Amino acid sequence: MYILRMNPVFKETIWGGTRLRDDFGYDIPSDHTGECWAVSAHPDGEGTVANGEYAGTPLSTLWIEHPELFGNYPLDRFPLLTKIIDAQGDLSIQVHPDDTYAAEHENGSLGKMECWYILDCDPDATIVIGHNAKTREELRDMVYGDRWDELIREIPIQKGDFFQIDPGTVHAIKGGTLILESQQSSDITYRLYDYGRLQNGKPRELHIGKSLDVIEVPFTERRAMTPADDGSWLQLLYSCKYYNIWKGTLVEDGDATEVLPAPSCFTIGSVLSGEAVLDGERFKKGDHFIVPAGYGPVKVKGNAEFIFSSPA
Repeated sequence: MYILRMNPVFKETIWGGTRLRDDFGYDIPSDHTGECWAVSAHPDGEGTVANGEYAGTPLSTLWIEHPELFGNYPLDRFPLLTKIIDAQGDLSIQVHPDDTYAAEHENGSLGKMECWYILDCDPDATIVIGHNAKTREELRDMVYGDRWDELIREIPIQKGDFFQIDPGTVHAIKGGTLILESQQSSDITYRLYDYGRLQNGKPRELHIGKSLDVIEVPFTERRAMTPADDGSWLQLLYSCKYYNIWKGTLVEDGDATEVLPAPSCFTIGSVLSGEAVLDGERFKKGDHFIVPAGYGPVKVKGNAEFIFSSPA
């Protein structure tokens, strides 16, 4: 039983940049790399184990052949996906379906519940979350009338902000933003609006009909939980039926030892900054790992920040 380090997978995009290399030291495929799929068993970008007896094993294979490592979690596929997103330019305005709609319309796929932790952003950066339509009729009128400035709800952001994005929520990451995203293991995205951009000389495909099917009307904002002011190094940011998300912050005294509680099934960890030692093994900024079920509590020390996630 050991902590599983993961090999990430990288995705080139029209809106990507170089911060995955510049900030994290990753070996990226080009200067237009938008996504690091850090912990993924999804067939569109699957990672492998980097260490130990399972080195080189795809995560989906490990899920099937060694379910005990994941607490025999009752799902036919690995349930979560962790990404780092470098938005040098604006992403399209989009929406995701829930499990029911995705299963019916997307060949049995999971829906896509996700959340964003803002790793860094430009001083004047914004994101799109939600819309201003009060009824479905008004939503359709605004979409088909190209009244995007009226429809879209754009808000300012700063480093350290956290946002929950439910299925049905209109959203977009804007340029100048670096984000860690925790989500269901799904790659289903309905593109509502793409600013008229061209890719290879042609507009990218839109999914207006499916978007209108799944958009929540009216929009309801979901807020991060208010962490308990108890001095704990580990603070719960959000909990829903798909995942729990924590922020971990090790203080300046790098010799102090904290404890990551034993996971009920498994815990995904990402090092956002600094370095730390987990049960004698060193992890640095940009490392991603899985603490398997049955491992027990993890002793942690150093100067580092983490995001942890686990299935609910």
